[in-house]
Amino acid sequence: MEQYSAEERRDVPAPGLGTSGVQILVVEDEAIIALDILGMLKKMGCVDSEVAFSGEESVQKVAAHRPHLVLMDIRLKGTLDGIQAAKQIFYEYDVPVIYITAFGDDATIKRANGTARYGYITKPFEEYELQSTIKDALLKAYF
Repeated sequence: MEQYSAEERRDVPAPGLGTSGVQILVVEDEAIIALDILGMLKKMGCVDSEVAFSGEESVQKVAAHRPHLVLMDIRLKGTLDGIQAAKQIFYEYDVPVIYITAFGDDATIKRANGTARYGYITKPFEEYELQSTIKDALLKAYF
């Protein structure tokens, strides 16, 4: 794993206080759910958002595109689950992660608590919950 300095990791310009213009990577292995989340993000003004369908793909896309924020499903198909991918993304690239999951059980939450998370949303959720959690994460990460 290649390590980057704090300056190299945080070379993404800070977003404004709103969500317009914020680049978000949605990591979700269910295409219908991913498209639904993208639709919500576009309504919020996050038109440059994109999707990754696995933990491995999410790390590659963060390295290549440096989004402002990642929305990460915890249970993913592939070698890396969402928590493992989130750790790698945060510690290598300093990009904040919000977990989105249908699994709000104590064991999953406890495992996620040890990582660099900036929020936790349980499916199903409403657009206002997503927008509020995104704004809070951006404030913590960039201001």
